[in-house]
Amino acid sequence: MNDLAPLLTPEGRALLDAVRGTAPADELAVATRLRREHPAELVSAALGQARLRQRAGAKFGVHDAERMFFTPNGVEQSTRASVAAYRAERMKGLGVTSVADLCCGIGGDAIALARAGIRVLAVDRDPLTAAAARANARALGLDELIDVREADVAEVDTGGYDAVFVDPARRGGRGRIFDPEAYSPPLSWAIGAALAAPIAALKIAPGVPHEAIPAEAEAEWISDGGDVKEAVLWFGAKPGAFEPGAVEPGAVRATLLPGPRTLVGSGLPDPDVRPVGRYLYEPDGAVIRAHLVADVARDLDGGLIDETIAYITADALRPTPYASAYEITDELPFNVKKLKALLREREVGILTVKKRGSAVEPEELRRKALPKSQGSNSATVFLTRVAGAPTMLIGAPATPATSSAM
Repeated sequence: MNDLAPLLTPEGRALLDAVRGTAPADELAVATRLRREHPAELVSAALGQARLRQRAGAKFGVHDAERMFFTPNGVEQSTRASVAAYRAERMKGLGVTSVADLCCGIGGDAIALARAGIRVLAVDRDPLTAAAARANARALGLDELIDVREADVAEVDTGGYDAVFVDPARRGGRGRIFDPEAYSPPLSWAIGAALAAPIAALKIAPGVPHEAIPAEAEAEWISDGGDVKEAVLWFGAKPGAFEPGAVEPGAVRATLLPGPRTLVGSGLPDPDVRPVGRYLYEPDGAVIRAHLVADVARDLDGGLIDETIAYITADALRPTPYASAYEITDELPFNVKKLKALLREREVGILTVKKRGSAVEPEELRRKALPKSQGSNSATVFLTRVAGAPTMLIGAPATPATSSAM
């Protein structure tokens, strides 16, 4: 069923309530029972929507997800609610009261903007996707602030809006799209639309090449709970239109959620390479994507363990929200037998394996190196390179209590 309308009827809504929380193993039995009183196609659609809602719970929260309507692509491509809320608050802080949300998908960003008190025109050319966005605005009581329009974004006049938000589709029939000009619409079109607006935000893949970022944009990489979620290009505010706020053309930021905690780049050169010290710092993924490892290293009085590896080493333990700290006890050339012997000697039974610059799979190393008679202690091993040589660094998460160097 490629139509949400039947699910929006009283019968469809009743079926959605009936199948809520159905486990995959129980679907056949539930479908067989419900098809005695309801059309088979409608039952299948309700069960399919229930599965999508369960998947969407991680992004939108269970409370919202159980009331919303999704498409498979909509679940996959939607912004996590916490990230959308952060962006909406930043828009609000720039004085924005109305936004044209182009390529709105199932409405996740429009919902966050409306909850920030911003009026939204949400546009998508796909009829089913636009219907889902409209249903979601209504289901969450935001339809007075969200106007959903089924149209080609290139044909929409955004002149009456304070800001434009563009989220081009980055998936096609063969999966994820890596070429920005193969986005739908292409990145060049989205940049043109952003430059024509008083204020604009353009969501792009976090792996975008820095050289593809226009000079007029501020680039911000956002992570949530340590996972990099997206990059955003911000444009504006233009003189005489709004207060300039925090948007700085040419600036680079890494923002970590929850928080938010934001690191603004200062254009530092790459840190020097130095021998492994007592502590190893693993920068947050947003910091790495934003090329701001040097800024974190400066604050930690640290350097790199290798010119191509984003691990920072330092002799002192200093607090930073932008990197996780580990106390290093051993530095060994890569050798599984030596690692296995060390773990056995220290009665390690819980092993965390991290890698950067190594082709070895963590699960494979864990299987080979962890003693069969496991102990109760834990350790972390980093598979990496130190000054170009394959190396294993062994240690554990560092806390102030583990060091007198604070």
